[in-house]
Amino acid sequence: MRRGAFSLGRHRARPALRRSLLALIPLVLVASCGQSDPRPGATASPKATAAAPVAPVSAALTVTDPHGGTFTLKKKPERVVCLTGLCDDALVELGLTPVATTTPALLSRSDYLGAKGAGVPVIPGSFGGEDVAKIAEAKPDLVIGLAGVHDQLRTAVEKFAPLWVVQVKSYDDSIGYLRALAQLTDRGRQQAEAESRFRAKLTEGAARAKAAGLDLTPVLAMYGGTSVGVNTTEDVLGHFLSQFFAYPWPSKGGGFETAQAYSIEEILAKAPQVIFIQSFGTKVSDHYKDNPVWKRVPAVSAGRVFEVPTELWASGRGTRAFGIILDEALAKAAG
Repeated sequence: MRRGAFSLGRHRARPALRRSLLALIPLVLVASCGQSDPRPGATASPKATAAAPVAPVSAALTVTDPHGGTFTLKKKPERVVCLTGLCDDALVELGLTPVATTTPALLSRSDYLGAKGAGVPVIPGSFGGEDVAKIAEAKPDLVIGLAGVHDQLRTAVEKFAPLWVVQVKSYDDSIGYLRALAQLTDRGRQQAEAESRFRAKLTEGAARAKAAGLDLTPVLAMYGGTSVGVNTTEDVLGHFLSQFFAYPWPSKGGGFETAQAYSIEEILAKAPQVIFIQSFGTKVSDHYKDNPVWKRVPAVSAGRVFEVPTELWASGRGTRAFGIILDEALAKAAG
């Protein structure tokens, strides 16, 4: 990799940083574990998906996930442990609360559970290496983790509870998992209400973006600390933003170290007018503030670089998170 390239691989991140960065890019993790990469543009446009009427799902103990896999429980789950933010998001949308979580900052946001979320027990350990004994202490009926990350915990976890691993390649998958979890928990009414809100937000967001000319505005979402990566169009967040903004950031191919590594010069060449940064530890905007090439990036020179909340932009992959992210992105980009 040439000098100036943003890389995650050249610097060994601290465990907390690695946990957050891995949560950012489930697509890369899934691909590295032998799963197929998402196809750019595979998600229908917001206007197209919003037109379909939303009906409550029926309760079921066998469900089909968005990728065609089936999952079966013996009884309706009352106690769910969340090892990935999608789980927390879907439960909150359904009016439920996890009995333990690995994303407490997300749950304790005021637009999630607030003070109630702050009281949910936290499962310690690294991402994919959570403390199984602590998971067992929560006495779960169901544990939900991320495909390609938590599969390795299956043997240990399934001694006391079923493990369901999920993978989100687009917001359509978020909707699919919301429906499936609603079936398992018999929360069809809450699912229909949440899905209707989200679809309405997508339609409104597309209209707002077009009216403000944001659909033609080059935008960038990036993440990191002292080593940085770009949310490409094959990353679920990058792909989501590409539905509302001009988003010229395709995956560069290869493995973890190269797929999302863009140099400062490459970023300058694409001239983003707005940049959203998810920083872990050192603020990216502070780390590069004296870099002469960084200063020439239009978004930087115009003061349109925004540090955004990592617990939401990096961990939230459900319908509630995407709706909040969309509102924030549109407001900042239009401002």
